[in-house]
Amino acid sequence: MVFTDKENLLNLLQSTPLSRREAEAIQRELQKKVIARNDFDEIRTVAGVDLAPVKNKGKLVCGIIVFSYPELREFERVCATVEDKFPYIPGLLAFREGPAIIEAFKKLRNKPDLLMIDGQGIAHPRGLGIASHVGVILDIPSIGVAKEKLYGRYREPPDTQGAWTPLVDTRRGNTIGAVVRTKKGVRPVFVSIGHKVDLVTAVKITLNCTRGYRIPEPTRLADIFVNQLKNTER
Repeated sequence: MVFTDKENLLNLLQSTPLSRREAEAIQRELQKKVIARNDFDEIRTVAGVDLAPVKNKGKLVCGIIVFSYPELREFERVCATVEDKFPYIPGLLAFREGPAIIEAFKKLRNKPDLLMIDGQGIAHPRGLGIASHVGVILDIPSIGVAKEKLYGRYREPPDTQGAWTPLVDTRRGNTIGAVVRTKKGVRPVFVSIGHKVDLVTAVKITLNCTRGYRIPEPTRLADIFVNQLKNTER
């Protein structure tokens, strides 16, 4: 299954029911398009992205907040609610959540230079978590900052703010992410390349966006925004 036209792929993802086998085949094709190096001029704006299901409604709500970088001055926020059409399957979360992110992204007047998504990038069994999936489809630099590990092995980083250790692919042995201590005395977060950003830069941006909490501000505030939106949808 090979895709050369991203618009056709986007239409397919949004309109056609996919089997697990088809979804995994699409993941493998999209993974080949991931750029794991810095491919941007300058990062002046960062958008935090989070989403959540609306309980008992069969819907997903996504919130995106755009900030100046590195000052983190907020200047735009948008949201989108979509039907929850794809079942929850570990490793295929992007097919469930991706359409909501893309719909919200379309509403932005100010397109950000980078997306920071609450989830995995290449730290994924097939190398394509939600941050990479969306980054490739939208052709935008992206990083994944996850609260929990999905895949890989690591050693605990020192209990010092800014310390990090590699997250290593269990099967291949290569580095697929970073286990980052954003604050002393709290659990680390799991940072990985999404698209068009290298790992060192992804870690640097994550730490530059940290303001005294475990979770960096863009995704922390997007999470608060999404929870507010969920309550209004009930």
